[in-house]
Amino acid sequence: MSAEESPVAASPANTVKPKPESTESTPSSTQAKAPNAKPGNSKTPAPSAPEGGKLSAAELKKRAKEEKAARRAAAVQNKAGAETAPPVAGLAGQKGETVKGGKAQPKKGAEVRNLPVRGGPTKSASVEQVPKVEDKTVDLFRHLYKPRTTSIAGAGKDVHPAILALGLQMSNYTICGSCARLVATLQAFKRVVESYKTPVGASLTRHFIPHVLSPQIEYLASCRPLSVSMGNAIRWLKLEISKIDPDLSEADAKESVCDAIDMFMRERVTFADKVIADTTAEKIRDGDVILTYAKSSLVQRALAKAHEMGKKFRVIVVDSRPLHEGKHLASALVSLGIEVKYCLIQGLSHNIQDVTKVLLGAHAMMTNGRLYSRIGTALVAMEASEADKPVIVLCETIKFSDRVALDSIVHNEIAPANELVIAGGPLENWMDIKKLQLCNPMYDVTPAEYIQMIVTESGNIPTTSVPVLHRLGNEAQ
Repeated sequence: MSAEESPVAASPANTVKPKPESTESTPSSTQAKAPNAKPGNSKTPAPSAPEGGKLSAAELKKRAKEEKAARRAAAVQNKAGAETAPPVAGLAGQKGETVKGGKAQPKKGAEVRNLPVRGGPTKSASVEQVPKVEDKTVDLFRHLYKPRTTSIAGAGKDVHPAILALGLQMSNYTICGSCARLVATLQAFKRVVESYKTPVGASLTRHFIPHVLSPQIEYLASCRPLSVSMGNAIRWLKLEISKIDPDLSEADAKESVCDAIDMFMRERVTFADKVIADTTAEKIRDGDVILTYAKSSLVQRALAKAHEMGKKFRVIVVDSRPLHEGKHLASALVSLGIEVKYCLIQGLSHNIQDVTKVLLGAHAMMTNGRLYSRIGTALVAMEASEADKPVIVLCETIKFSDRVALDSIVHNEIAPANELVIAGGPLENWMDIKKLQLCNPMYDVTPAEYIQMIVTESGNIPTTSVPVLHRLGNEAQ
C-alpha cells in the first residue's frame, strides 16, 4: 500500500514541512474541529493541537471521541439532577415551562443548575397534635371572671406590708363579712398613713393619693373585688385627704387623717351597729322563732342583745355550701345559751312554717330598694313571702349604693369553681369532664317586694327610702 492510500502509516519522513505562518492566515486548529461539536460547550476542554502543524487523522478521531463522551456525561448529569429536584411551581414558572409529569423544562440557552434536595418528613416522625383545652367559663358570667391574687408574689414594691397581709386574709375568707372587710381596710390604711413620708418638694395632699393610696387599693381589688362599703369608705377618705391644707406640716396632716379614720369607723360602723342591734332586739318577743341565713355580724349582735335582755326565743340558722358561714353563727349563739336549730337550705320550706320573723344581713342596699346579699338570700326571702312571714333587713347606711340592680348577672363576684368541689367526690376531676361547667357566684339580688322593713342607724325605713337616705348621707359628708 502506498503512502497516499494509508495516511495512518505516514512517517515523519513523508510529511511536508509547513510554510511559515503569516499574520493573515487562519489557524488550522480551528478548522480541524469535528463536525458534531456544538459551540458554547466549554465544560470539557479539548486537547490543544500541536503548534508545529495540522492534526493527524488519528488525533482528530480521538479528539472527536473525547468530545462525544464529555457531552454524554454532561447530559446524564443534567438528567439526574432534574429527576431528583422536587417540582416547584414558582421555580418552574421562572426558569421554564411546566411539562407533563410536574418537571420544569429549562429555557433554551439558560444554564441548568442542580437544585438542593430537601428530605421531607417521614411517616414515623409525624407531628403530634396538642389536645385543645376546653373552656370552662360560663358565657353568661364571662365578664365577671377575674383571677384572684392568692400570694404576695408579683406585688408591687409600693404595697404596704399591712395591705399585703390584709389582701391574703380576704382572699382565703379569713376576713369575709362586708363590715369586717371595711374595718380591716381602714385600719390598714391608717398604718399606711402613719408610715408615710412626704418626698422633698411635695405635699401629702397631692402626693399621697396617686402614688401611695392607689397601689394599695389596686392590690386589695386584685385579691377580691371591693365591697360597696369599702368603695364608699375609700371615696370618703380621698375627699378627706384632699381637704387638708397643703401648708400644714406632715406630722399634723398625718394626725388629722388618722383621727378622721377613727371617727369614721366609730360613727359609721361601731355606733351604727349598736343602734341597729338595740332596735332589732326590741322587736323580738318572747316565744319568737327567728330564722336567719348564713352569718351576719349585725344579726348575731341583735340576737345576743335580745338574749341579754332576758327574752326567750329560738333561732333557726339556714346555711349553704360552699362557705358554710352559718356554722360559725350557730356555734356563737349556742355558746350564749340560745336554742338553735341548724339546717341547710334544702330544708328551708319545711322549717319556715314555724317561723315568726326572718332577719337577714346585707352586703348592700341598691338605690331601687333591692337587697344585694349572699347567694341564697333571695330564695329565703321568697319562701318567707310565700309563707306570709315578715322579712326584716339589718343594714348600715355605709352599705347603701347609688347603683341600680335588676339581677345578679350584671354585677356580681365569681368565686373559684373548685370551692364547690368536694374532695373525693364525683366532681373531683370535673375539669376533665367534657361539656361540664361550674359557676360559683357569691351574691344574689332580692326584689324589694319581699322586704317589709330595713333597720338602719337612722331608723326603720321602707325600701323606697333607700335613695333618699343615701343622698342625705352623701350631703352630710
